[in-house]
Order: sequence, then structure tokens, then C-alpha cells
Amino acid sequence: MSSLGTQLKQTFSSGSVLTRLIYVNVAVFLIVNLIRIPFFLFDANDYAPAITEWLAVPSNPLLLLYKPWTIITYMFLHENFMHILSNMLMLFFGGQLFMEYLGEKRLLGLYILGGIAGAFLYIFVFNLFPVFSRAVQFSYALGASAAVLAIFVAISTYIPHFIVNLFFVFRIKLIYVAIGLVILDLISIDKGNPGGHIAHLGGALFGFLFSKQLQKGNDFTLFFNKGIHSISNLFTTKIKMKVVYSDKENVSKKKTGNNKQQVVDAILDKISRAGYESLSKEEKEILFNFSKEN
Repeated sequence: MSSLGTQLKQTFSSGSVLTRLIYVNVAVFLIVNLIRIPFFLFDANDYAPAITEWLAVPSNPLLLLYKPWTIITYMFLHENFMHILSNMLMLFFGGQLFMEYLGEKRLLGLYILGGIAGAFLYIFVFNLFPVFSRAVQFSYALGASAAVLAIFVAISTYIPHFIVNLFFVFRIKLIYVAIGLVILDLISIDKGNPGGHIAHLGGALFGFLFSKQLQKGNDFTLFFNKGIHSISNLFTTKIKMKVVYSDKENVSKKKTGNNKQQVVDAILDKISRAGYESLSKEEKEILFNFSKEN
């Protein structure tokens, strides 16, 4: 058990942002469900929901004022095994593509911001429409679906012609899968779990806007990433070094950066016209290396 724990710790510390997000979601799932066991054994199940209410985001804004952290914790909370399984599979697939094309740095920011967008839309809609007036006092939302859908819709919007094998049988463009998921959530609002479906739509909308703005040069995650970087710097020791660059070095680096961007833009245009599979091996490698640098 100790070697397993050490291995998991090493995998977490050396893993990508995607790996760490999956680990945190699974860890919270296990901890919450293990805590519930004593309540069951002592026939105190009436107190078990308090665990969920402490981490899930409420639709009542007054309750949210008392538990503001739930706007973040809810997107890591799952109670049902199939719920976390489906979310983590989609996160793994969408996250891999996202990191390949848009880089690892933006993944955490979009996950958190997409989840927050889903929570806010859920709260807004539940307090706006009369049909939810009776449920707003005790309704809670939980799960990573809004954050995951933000990532999936964002990468689907960025590379819409990327071909995937749906159920290992049907070859379909990635954007059509994303559209199908959004439509499914939309038509399921009145079928049960309306809060969850509304939150999903909030995450999807944020992912779409993120991708469209990124194509225009505006990165919604930039401010978030700077904040995380600033916080991390508080706990690290800085070594001040003075580095002097010559004008020739600056000009050379600027030219190299511009040339790289032009090559990547041409490759992305080719993907938009003919799909990812039309790229040569060298073009795929250039795109992958560029995503890691950014």
C-alpha cells in the first residue's frame, strides 16, 4: 500500500494538469463516499446529505453567501459512480485534444471558469423562472459536467473539422458531437435534473465564447493564469538574475517567433479546410511542439 501511495503521489506531482484534475475528482469521490459509510452503518442516513450540501453549490443566493467556496468545490464533487466515470472519460478525451492544440496552461483556467459559468447560469435561471420557485430553497448542483463541457465545446469550436470515431464505428466531425451534447442537455431540462442540464449549458456557452475570442487573440484564461502564477510565487524563493540581451538576439528571436506563428496559422487553416487527418507527420509534430511551448 505504501508503494502504491508513493507511486500515486509521484504520478500526481509529475503529471499534467489533466492528470491532476482527474486525480482530484476521483479523490473527492472516494473520500465523500467513504465518509458516508459510518452514517449508513449507524442508521444515521438523515445526516449524510449534509456532506453534499457543504460542497455542492446552492441555487439560493443567500445560502451561497454563507458558502461561497461551493462555487468551486461543486465541480469536483460526484456521488454516483457512473456520473464521475462519464465525466472523467469526456475530460480525458477532450483534455488531451485541448492540450495538444491550445496548450496545458489554459486547461485549468478553462475548467475552473467554465465550471463557475455553469454555476452562475444555474443560479440565475432557478431564480428567474417561476417553475423553479419551489425548488430554489433546497436545490443544489454538483459534478464536473459544466467544466468538462466547457473544455469539450472549446476544442470542438477551435478544430471543428477534426474527425473522431464515435462508438468506434461512425466517423464524425468533432463539432457535431459537441452540438449533439448541447442539444441533448437543452431538450432534457424538463425531463429531470434541470439544474444539472442548465449548468452544462452555461459551461458549454463559456467554452464556445472562449474559443471564439481566442481566435481573435483574446484569452479569457490569461488573468486567471496570472493570478495562479502570482500566488505560487508567494511560496517559492526567487533568485534574482540580471540577463542582458543584445539587439541582434531580440530581433532574431522576434523573427523566429513570427515565422513559427505563420507556420502554425497555415496548419490551422488547413485543418479548418480538410480536417486534422489531412496534415503530414511533420505538420502534426510542429503543431504539437507549438502547443507545448504555449
